[in-house]
Amino acid sequence: MRKPVPVPWISSPQGGRPPKHGKEFRFAKPETWGEPDAATTQVTDPYGTAQAMAWDRIHPRLTTRSAWIDHDGELPVVEGTLIRLQVHHLPGGGDPLPVWLWSSKTGMTGTDVDLRWQAFLRRFDLEHTFRLMKQTLGWNRPKIRAPEGGERWTWLVIAAHTQLQLLRQAAADLRRPWERPAEPGRLTPARVRRGFRNLRPHLACPARAPKPSRPGPGRPPGSKNRRPATRYDVGKTVKRPESITERNLLRP
Repeated sequence: MRKPVPVPWISSPQGGRPPKHGKEFRFAKPETWGEPDAATTQVTDPYGTAQAMAWDRIHPRLTTRSAWIDHDGELPVVEGTLIRLQVHHLPGGGDPLPVWLWSSKTGMTGTDVDLRWQAFLRRFDLEHTFRLMKQTLGWNRPKIRAPEGGERWTWLVIAAHTQLQLLRQAAADLRRPWERPAEPGRLTPARVRRGFRNLRPHLACPARAPKPSRPGPGRPPGSKNRRPATRYDVGKTVKRPESITERNLLRP
């Protein structure tokens, strides 16, 4: 990361262009940080005291690699705000190492800084929710052919997740030997689903009893399928060159 160039620029007697990048900002060397432009302190339940420091107009020094490998002109200077978050403790008891965040917004106040790191911590809850829907509720298990069916299945998974949240008070904690005990009414949806088999006999069923029936004959073995499923183009990713030499060889 690079610090902003001090202004105004006074040209030296030998001439030359103004500097494009300021002094280097290294995460592991506090002597290169300087005074932060904003600093906040918040008290949280899972992490204790959270201290955030922010430096304005910090930008990375871009190179012709990765996303900028096809850029022909002069590389731009993308300024933003660098945030350092330090918490007192972690919920699992691990070593609370500092977290560095970067936002493309400049001129942020203390409220803006707190909003950024709180949104970053909030994404862990969203990631665990997606993991629960995929691994426990089978969000990605069915092979659905139409987008409309995928939307209906997604709403069914959301409804099932809501039902598991509402049954937290009634479910028993059937934990594994390596899992920690959970407080009453604080079970995760996965643990509630684990104990759902004990709740099902006590729940009312609004549907009628199923009628006995036999499955249909289906398509006879060996016959040709005359109604093939509709195939949708998922798109094709273009392989990017890994080096400047490879990029130049691919150019006409």
